[in-house]
Amino acid sequence: MKSEIKERIEKINRGEVPEGYTKTKFGIIPDNWKVYKGEQLAKKITKGSSPNWQGFDYQEDGILFITSENVREGYLRVDEPKYLPFEFGEKQKNSKLEYGDLLINIVGASIGRSCEFNIPNVEANINQAVCLFRLKSLEDRLFIKYYLQSDIVIKRLLGTQTESARPNLSLSDIRNFEFILPDNPNEKKKIADILSTWDKAIELKEKLIEQKKEQKKGLMQRLLTGEVRLPGFKGEWKEVRLGEVLKERKETGHVHLELLAITALRGIVRRDEVDIKDNSSEDKSKYKRIMPLDIGYNTMRMWQGVSGVSKYEGIVSPAYTVLKPTDKVDSYFMGYLFKLPKVIDKFRRYSQGLVDDTLNLKYENFKVIKVRIPQDVNEQKAIAQILICVDKEIEFLEKELEALKQQKKGLMQLLLTGKIRVKC
Repeated sequence: MKSEIKERIEKINRGEVPEGYTKTKFGIIPDNWKVYKGEQLAKKITKGSSPNWQGFDYQEDGILFITSENVREGYLRVDEPKYLPFEFGEKQKNSKLEYGDLLINIVGASIGRSCEFNIPNVEANINQAVCLFRLKSLEDRLFIKYYLQSDIVIKRLLGTQTESARPNLSLSDIRNFEFILPDNPNEKKKIADILSTWDKAIELKEKLIEQKKEQKKGLMQRLLTGEVRLPGFKGEWKEVRLGEVLKERKETGHVHLELLAITALRGIVRRDEVDIKDNSSEDKSKYKRIMPLDIGYNTMRMWQGVSGVSKYEGIVSPAYTVLKPTDKVDSYFMGYLFKLPKVIDKFRRYSQGLVDDTLNLKYENFKVIKVRIPQDVNEQKAIAQILICVDKEIEFLEKELEALKQQKKGLMQLLLTGKIRVKC
């Protein structure tokens, strides 16, 4: 970063006004940036309607229906699309979407979240929790798409919400919201182009991660079933009962040990690494001890594959089952095996309960389940090491992805406030 730019940023952060800047109620902004209300910039500001109010149900094809669940932080998620009859669209013409419309969540927990409707040649509509914000000019749309994602702007937008039990933004809030934009269309476009470059880098990284995850699934299927054998291993694979190779650990009373949690995505982690409410009992005397290389699983959710290999010594909730491996198995091999869909299906079939919410797999039922594994523990270890390497590669890529997102976030704060100027 050039010294003059750094000096300017430091001045603004101290509340001093550099040459070419003006102090406003929104902070210090460039002289040639102006304040516009949403209604001055928009062709249309409206919201949709609930299909339930008009007696419409979802169907397999028709109009793509967008709800607040689809509007994510900066992108539209439609991996599980919902469709309504075309008749609904005829009744709701005012909220029919056009390519490039900006969408803002105005009701509920995701209030203020926004994205662009960027699906071409698709008829779509929105529900009452989403605001359609259609801009007059392309340059405004490209700039405001990012402007609405800025933490500073989201905080200011949420400051307008009504005082009610359920937070919401009104269409009037959007119409009267004050946007601070460069007066020069080329400057708006240049800023948007820079941030778009970061978006493309993020998108490519996300696609690479998904490809690696798909590759891992294929590897697991081939290696953990013996469909493909590793060089140097020709030993027999045999069917064993899980109780023969994994014994239950029932040690309690270790209240001095740290509390651990078992998660679906990350396996066994320290409890303070999990961003959920701590509902654990103050009395930890009945909590179960778990040791490094033990396998722990959520007794109520093993049918969903919620299990992991522990790296730590600690204690876990009595609602979990702790397994101590024998010398016949490698913990990591078994941990990966427990993630195979066909093995998870066995866990479901052996779980007891009338409905999914009550299904549980206690050790007494777990121990009789049969799985096919290599008799040579060294083959198990070799298979596990390949999958561990793939996991490390995915973890590295995910860290790179997070770094890109943080870099984009920092750049947005500088570009969208005018602290850093672009040459036009």
